[in-house]
Amino acid sequence: MGIATQQQEKLEQAKELLTALGLPKAQCNDRSGWVLLALAHIRASDNWASATAPLLPTVNIMEFIRNEYSIDYKPNSRETIRRQTLHQFEQARIIDRNRDDPTRPTNSKDNNYSLNQTILDILALYPEGDWPVKVQEYKTSIPELTAQYERTLDLHKIPITLPNGDIIKLSPGKHNQLHADIVHEFCSRFIGARGHLLYIGDTASSRKEGGKLMYLEVEYLESLGIPPLSHDKLPDIVVYDKEREWLFLIEAVTSHGPVSPKRWVELKQAFKDCKVGIIYVTAFQNRSEFRKNAADIAWETEVWIADNPDHMIHFNGDRFMGPHEENG
Repeated sequence: MGIATQQQEKLEQAKELLTALGLPKAQCNDRSGWVLLALAHIRASDNWASATAPLLPTVNIMEFIRNEYSIDYKPNSRETIRRQTLHQFEQARIIDRNRDDPTRPTNSKDNNYSLNQTILDILALYPEGDWPVKVQEYKTSIPELTAQYERTLDLHKIPITLPNGDIIKLSPGKHNQLHADIVHEFCSRFIGARGHLLYIGDTASSRKEGGKLMYLEVEYLESLGIPPLSHDKLPDIVVYDKEREWLFLIEAVTSHGPVSPKRWVELKQAFKDCKVGIIYVTAFQNRSEFRKNAADIAWETEVWIADNPDHMIHFNGDRFMGPHEENG
């Protein structure tokens, strides 16, 4: 049997497996078949019983398909594979994401995917063994497999307490941990009980990708003269000091930059109709991150560092931490 014939046979077998597992038709196509073969590390001449579950980033999946099956997906196909195949595989509990580190952010370049043991048990019996029985066991166990997976992910999420006492949970990652520190540490020290959280985003996706809205009080913001704004115009966190009538616009610096002169102009324009005084704050996890960005921080803004939470750094201006003349 020639290599091309072997490759085609393996593809058809992969698609048969995906169909048997109950994947939607759109995820039983050639692309998803190639991806399954890569995830199982099955070459054209291999038996399915030799399937393994390496931790594979999307780029490595594409590399395996190219090297072993001569299918060259272009770099811009990576998102299609992730959104149209891997995402559905994860939902169907065929694969785990970041088995080595469940706290890894969704937008990390180190994200990886791997088959779970239930699927490996099916592949070990395919195509000659009693694999259909294993498939039925898999289908029966999907609700519990899903619940178990979600419990694992939930365990690593970061809780944030809202003004009404409700708790939301942000995706794991150092940026969202800094979000939590801002709400629980910065606000408690420098705003206190008079503070009202009006907006916080989950940075599971980058701002460039639109991010993920977690909490937003549109009507409250409108009462302060702030119209509905797109996510990219909002800072990471917005908190209102009801007593002093100050609105804190806080940028959390991990993957994004500080309140630079450019960002200050953008925020000033976005909040130009605000009826209360505005305070611009850049938050860092530690002094090392602050030093890297210090030259880019705009004047008349504030800096807070999470690992030294009792202190603020003021970048000049006519007063320490308060609205400046142009902000009312």
